[in-house]
Amino acid sequence: MNLNDLSAAKSETLLLSRADVERLLTADVCIAAVEDAFRQLAQGKAPPPGILGLHAEEGSFHVKAGLLVADRPYFAAKINANFPQNGARHGLPTIQGAVILCDAVNGTPLAIMDSIAITALRTAAASAVAAKYLATENCETALICGCGGQAPAQLRALLRVRRPRLVLAYDQDAKKAAAFAAAASRELAIAVTPAPDLAQAVAASGIVITCTTARRYFITREMVRPGTFIAAVGADNENKQEIDPRLLADATVVTDLTEQACAIGDLHHAIVAGAMSRDAVHAELGEIVTGRKRGRASAQEIIVFDSTGTGLQDVAAAIAVYRQAVTEKAGSSFVF
Repeated sequence: MNLNDLSAAKSETLLLSRADVERLLTADVCIAAVEDAFRQLAQGKAPPPGILGLHAEEGSFHVKAGLLVADRPYFAAKINANFPQNGARHGLPTIQGAVILCDAVNGTPLAIMDSIAITALRTAAASAVAAKYLATENCETALICGCGGQAPAQLRALLRVRRPRLVLAYDQDAKKAAAFAAAASRELAIAVTPAPDLAQAVAASGIVITCTTARRYFITREMVRPGTFIAAVGADNENKQEIDPRLLADATVVTDLTEQACAIGDLHHAIVAGAMSRDAVHAELGEIVTGRKRGRASAQEIIVFDSTGTGLQDVAAAIAVYRQAVTEKAGSSFVF
């Protein structure tokens, strides 16, 4: 069934599993799709994405939505549950949910797909786009902080835009860091080493990616050397925090979406602490991609990318998955 055939069968919807998404969406395709989404947003070709969040007793839920034009207009909404204690308590993933992709011309539901892989891949793609424009060209050492489900995608995406000689892996659970390092070394043919001391690992690294569920900052101003690029990924609600407000105040701050970062990102905590204001933000990533704002000014500049995750990233990734699924006749279909 080709795209035209599927458009004609308006009531037929694809159902795509996590395994389907992981197979259909490569890092390179996802990075390109996410970069284009940020570009369209900065150019005014896409409306600002939407977000709704609600807290439960042991975790939280959020709905992120976006509208984007590719071969035609598409709309996607993602419902994610985020329960940090799931692994220890229930043997379940921290993040679970689904993405529904619709034709934005007539509203037809085109696909429902697992959100775990979408979330990991599109979040990692945003970090890679930011690193492409904001990290120094030659980086000897990179650090992944938080060796859970997000870490493999972050490292795979980073290696598409930068090639550090050494990757350090840090986690509060040393066994998780060791397991991630061993698996990544085998898969990616790069030296990945567990880092027992966080401060030393940060000080040794030119690129730092934080992808944790921390509720209190752990990357302090004193740890970070001149020239470091930090992709702060974990703060996707107002109760999560990874970056010292003093560090944000001293750095060049780039957001995925500034209004959203003010509400739920590390930027939110810096503003509440009085360390900086919204006006101190240098740029949104789309403004960097389009050249409307400068990228890195010097080899000594510290840059923090406050990545809260947007609905535009979700719709960009979902479109790429859907189009490849149609090409390969992947997944199963059903009629509402």
